[in-house]
Amino acid sequence: MRTSVISDKLIDMADESSQAVDTPAMPGGLARRAQAIQRVLYLLIVVAVFAVDQMTKSFVERTIPHGVSVPIIPGFFDLIHTENSGIAFSLFAGASDSWKMVLMIGVSIALLVAVVIVALKSKELNWATGVGLALVVGGACSNLLDRIRFGQVLDFLDFYHRSYHWATFNLADSAIVAGAALLLLEILFSK
Repeated sequence: MRTSVISDKLIDMADESSQAVDTPAMPGGLARRAQAIQRVLYLLIVVAVFAVDQMTKSFVERTIPHGVSVPIIPGFFDLIHTENSGIAFSLFAGASDSWKMVLMIGVSIALLVAVVIVALKSKELNWATGVGLALVVGGACSNLLDRIRFGQVLDFLDFYHRSYHWATFNLADSAIVAGAALLLLEILFSK
């Protein structure tokens, strides 16, 4: 029920923001062509996020042994080869495996379907909404593929300062967070 309210708000926000854009009226054919090009660009963002995340994970898997940390900026940032059986930023990593995998895959698929429906139902997306949705879909698809194929996701970005470590993550997680931030900003500041 809550997902429906959120998706309805995103659809309303996308429709309102597209009407608020100060662009001159275009003839019908030109407007449809511009909308098609815009949607192709969003699809390219999805594909780029997916491909870059999969390539970086493959690179780390081939070049860094499991558990080994490679300092990039000493005292701040390392590359490390770890697997995450939880969700983003290792949440629920310690939960029982019997129900966790089915639940995470099911929730991921449901959320992806909801986001795609929002994008397809919106007549026109403004750039922040479209890019935000594309980043979320690209990152979620990449992590979902890993979870289905391997039962876990490879994480490799490790930021820290002295004894404080941020949870290790990957580029898909970064794309999801950046996309969600764009959507949140759009919700907060839309007219």
